[in-house]
Amino acid sequence: MARTFADLVRWLDGITRPAELPALTRELGELTVTSDDVRGHLRFTSGSYARNLVHAGRHHHLLVLCWKNGQRSPIHDHRGSVCGVRVLHGTMTETFFARAPNHHIKAISSHDVGPGGVVGGVDSDIHQISNLQPANAELVTLHVYSPPLLTMGTYTLFDTRRAEEPMFLEFCDAGGI
Repeated sequence: MARTFADLVRWLDGITRPAELPALTRELGELTVTSDDVRGHLRFTSGSYARNLVHAGRHHHLLVLCWKNGQRSPIHDHRGSVCGVRVLHGTMTETFFARAPNHHIKAISSHDVGPGGVVGGVDSDIHQISNLQPANAELVTLHVYSPPLLTMGTYTLFDTRRAEEPMFLEFCDAGGI
């Protein structure tokens, strides 16, 4: 059965503990949703991708992320949260990373996800989301973090340390690399 955006919000509001990743990705996969459904949350910025809070509950945050061409997230994990992502518009590139024997971060795989595609990750997955489409194509993604993602670990290709980056709960510019 196709589910609406309102159905997703009701489902999220009804969970009594953090969501499990299979249930979260199933809910996102069954959605009938487009960027028109979240038009009031489509805000782009020129310096970095924008994180736009749509709905918050005790066990989740629902955000729309808006990406201009060439924008990327930092290389990061989801410290303590699972994350489900649905692509609403454009093609998202997701790159996964792991620790090399010298403890630096190295890319291990990358894939593109088109409109309607859903991906999910657990707290310890290290990845980066990018808009690498041609020309000036924009990317819009819908993210659910459960429990709410208040800090994430960030990584660089030049250091072995993991840094902490606070997440913001309102519309804001996000820190890209």
